[in-house]
Amino acid sequence: MSTFKVMQFNMQFGQIWDAADPERAPIDLDLTIAEILRTDADIVMLQEVERAQPGGMQIEPPPNYTRIKAALKGYHSYFSYPKADPRELPFGIGLAIFSRTPLHDTFRLDLPSSPVEFEFAGQRKTPTDRLLIGATTTLDGHELQLFNTHLLAYFMLNSSSERHLDQRQLVVDRLSQAKGAALIAGDFNVSNRDSLVRQFADAGYQTVQTTEITWRHRPYVLDHIFYSKHLQPVRHRVEPTPASDHHILIAELEFNK
Repeated sequence: MSTFKVMQFNMQFGQIWDAADPERAPIDLDLTIAEILRTDADIVMLQEVERAQPGGMQIEPPPNYTRIKAALKGYHSYFSYPKADPRELPFGIGLAIFSRTPLHDTFRLDLPSSPVEFEFAGQRKTPTDRLLIGATTTLDGHELQLFNTHLLAYFMLNSSSERHLDQRQLVVDRLSQAKGAALIAGDFNVSNRDSLVRQFADAGYQTVQTTEITWRHRPYVLDHIFYSKHLQPVRHRVEPTPASDHHILIAELEFNK
């Protein structure tokens, strides 16, 4: 294996994209699974795997993750919900890592959200916490640390993550502890991508791309694959998909000699 392929995908719990009525678009998990299999990635990073339930209830075992895990034969995986919270809104939650090679030293880290008030369905709300998960694998004799996250979209709350840096800093602090090759993929939900890229560069991580839009609702680059100095990107592409309101980001990387 001279290179390995990483897929980054906010799958929006299997809800397809319908430009005419995106909020009421149907769920088609078979299409989601087909898109994941089609990429033939060695590492698959997924966000919004499950749909939040009323009152913050979390279904065990997680139904979407369970179906995807059964379909991705030969992959090893790790999944986690965020901290259960009755304030959870009916959107996507839950992170998953899939890898063709075994995973070990899995972990999860809660990322508290700032108490920014916003209105939803005529009520004043505050956001629930977010999540960072991780695991370690070995590719071609090289140990590789994997991280996956989904940060709060402060721009959707008429605020900014530049004003509320705590979540981003917690992620950077955890990345800074990594020794050797590491990468982090996810939906960072940062509308001002330049500030995010600078922050992660200061921590020793570069992103594979900053120019192609990855979210259909607004012209933002929300999805990233950041890599440490031990890795080198070979090629990447952003693939539009009918399976989500996010596009798929694919990167092929190799270990530095």
